[in-house]
Amino acid sequence: MDQTPPSIKVEKPWGKFEQYTHNLPSTVKIITVAPGGTLSRQYHHHRDELWVVIDPGACVELDEKVLSPEPGEKLYIPRGTVHRLSADGKEPVRILEVSFGEFDEEDIVRLEDVYGRAVQ
Repeated sequence: MDQTPPSIKVEKPWGKFEQYTHNLPSTVKIITVAPGGTLSRQYHHHRDELWVVIDPGACVELDEKVLSPEPGEKLYIPRGTVHRLSADGKEPVRILEVSFGEFDEEDIVRLEDVYGRAVQ
């Protein structure tokens, strides 16, 4: 999914930074998935997400595609897109998630869940 919102890259004398959001309603968090763990297969009505992969070993399902993104790779997940994150290896996997729009944990529509949480 190559619909990543534009980021701004700024060179500085000490290096650089990449800015993903500027004065927009957003929520930023780091998701850590334990080895062998998997999030529910889900989608959202009220938010888009930008995932920046931090660690190797991520397995990402986006609709019908299964991806193995490398650290530093960015994945844009528009609202309504079915997605799931798993940790394939023996190490935890971290994803930096930037959510755009109205963030609410109740906006998770679970389609499948290995931990027995309610699905819709």
